Amino acid sequence: MFANYLIGLREGLEASLVVCILVAYLVKTGRRDALKPVWTGIAIAVALALGFGCALEFGSQELTFEAQEALGGTLSILAVGLVTWMVFWMRRTARHLKAELHGKLDAALEIGTGALVATAFLAVGREGLETALFVWTSVRAAGDGSSDPVIGALLGLATAVLMGWLFYRGALRINLAKFFTWTGGMLVVVAAGVLAYGFHDLQEADWLPGLTNKAFDITGTIPPDSWYGTLLKGVFNFQPDPTVLQVTVWLLYLVPTLALFLAPVGFASGKGKVEQPDEHGSRPSQAEQS
Repeated sequence: MFANYLIGLREGLEASLVVCILVAYLVKTGRRDALKPVWTGIAIAVALALGFGCALEFGSQELTFEAQEALGGTLSILAVGLVTWMVFWMRRTARHLKAELHGKLDAALEIGTGALVATAFLAVGREGLETALFVWTSVRAAGDGSSDPVIGALLGLATAVLMGWLFYRGALRINLAKFFTWTGGMLVVVAAGVLAYGFHDLQEADWLPGLTNKAFDITGTIPPDSWYGTLLKGVFNFQPDPTVLQVTVWLLYLVPTLALFLAPVGFASGKGKVEQPDEHGSRPSQAEQS
C-alpha cells in the first residue's frame, strides 16, 4: 500500500500544483471567465487517465497467460522509463514550471477557448497517464490479489488534492524542492522493484531466458505470506527467490540512477526552491523582488 500511496501522492501533487498555478494566474490577471475551459480540460484529462487505467485492467484479462506476462513486462519497463524521466525532469525544471505554464496560458488566452482546454488537458493529462500506467504496473507486481495497492494509490491522490487546495489557500507551505527530492528518491527505489518484476514477467512469457536460474532463495527466512514479507513486497516489490536477471537489472538500474538523482545540480542554498502560489498568484522570487 505504501508504495502506491507514494506514487499517488507524488504524481498527484505535481498535477495539483499545475492546477494551482493555472487557476491562481487566471484569478490574479482577472480572467475568471477562462476558468471554465481550464476546468473542462482538467476534467477531460482525469477521465482519460481513468479510462486508460480501466482499459489496462480489463483489457489484459482477455489475454492468455503468456500474453498477459508479455504485456505486463513491457508496460512495466515503459512505466519505469517514464517515471524516471519524470523525476529527473521535475528536479531540473521545477523552478521554471510557473513561468512556463504562465507563458502557455498567455498564448492560449490569445487564441481562444479551445486552446485553453487543450493547454489544461496537456498540462494535467501527462501526469494522469503516467500515474495510471505506473499504478497499474505496481499493483500487478504486488500480485497479492488484495485491494490494498489500489486503496493506497487513491489515498495518495486524495492527499495530493488536499495539499494542492491548501497550497492555493496559502494554508500550507513546505520546501517543495526537498519534498520532490526525497519522494523522487523513494520512487526510484520503487521503480527498481517494478523494473525487476517486469523482466521476471518477460521471463515467464518466455521472451527472456533464465526463469529457473535463481540468484538466491530465502523463502524460509522471509516467507512471502508473513507480515514482513508482505511489507517488503508492498514497499519494494521484494521477492525472496529472484532470478539472476532480476537482481542484475535491479542493481544496474538502482545504483547509477539513484546516484545521479541525488547528485547536486544547483539545488543547494535554496536555488531549487519551488515558488508556491497563494490565492492571488505566486510569491515573487528573490530575482523578481530585486
